[in-house]
Amino acid sequence: MLEAGLALLFGLLIGSFLNVCIFRLPRDLSVVRPRSYCPACERPIAWYDNIPLLSFVVLGGRCRHCKAAISVRYPVVELLTGLLFFASWLVGGATLPAVKLCLLSALLVGLSFADLEARILPDEFTYGGLAAGLIFAWFVPLHDDIAQVLLLIFGVHANEHWTSLAESVLGAAAPPLFLWLGGWIYFKLRHREGLGLGDVKLVAMVGAFLGLHGALLTLIAGSLAGSLIGYAYIRLTHNDPATYELPFGTFLGLAAIAVALWIAAVP
Repeated sequence: MLEAGLALLFGLLIGSFLNVCIFRLPRDLSVVRPRSYCPACERPIAWYDNIPLLSFVVLGGRCRHCKAAISVRYPVVELLTGLLFFASWLVGGATLPAVKLCLLSALLVGLSFADLEARILPDEFTYGGLAAGLIFAWFVPLHDDIAQVLLLIFGVHANEHWTSLAESVLGAAAPPLFLWLGGWIYFKLRHREGLGLGDVKLVAMVGAFLGLHGALLTLIAGSLAGSLIGYAYIRLTHNDPATYELPFGTFLGLAAIAVALWIAAVP
């Protein structure tokens, strides 16, 4: 339990950094320099005003200098990331699979909120996550068995590492291809974009981490959630369904988190 508590604290810190990325990456700003500052008055934020969760409560959700409201996104991202790290350690213990789940969770939180706020899925997260997922596949085996069957059909006998990597590659290739094809058909029929390429990259990243099965589950769950919740939101806010840009990446990201936790918890 002590290790899980440390994971929670580390997740809070990672969540604080994710907030920097969520604000700066869509604006093509460095996440290293300058140091954290208030978006309203651009005054640097002192270290004691940048403590995850605590500083937001102490400051009453407002900048110490200009009193501008601090977005509730900051504590939400910090708390969510901390809880996901805590859950990862509870499920996997002090193991490499738990580290993999923590990394995937952090990437998905960053992508989900970046898309929700700016309708952008940063390549730094999607491409970087895709590479990380493929690397982890070598050390933390995937067990979809679909790639193994395909390899055997073609007469290829591979060990566990190569089979896992093949499953990761298959997960990173097939579902995003289906998603891209659906977007392409929509464009041909409606003559306007209905799907961003960032969503395709996000699904590819998820497939690299979770394999074909996990990516397909994410795609199904994210699509259902996006359709139902998105439609309800459009109706409640009286937006035009034909022009409203739904943050599909947010639904895919949150669905992927749920699928990843489910896969980790169910042997």
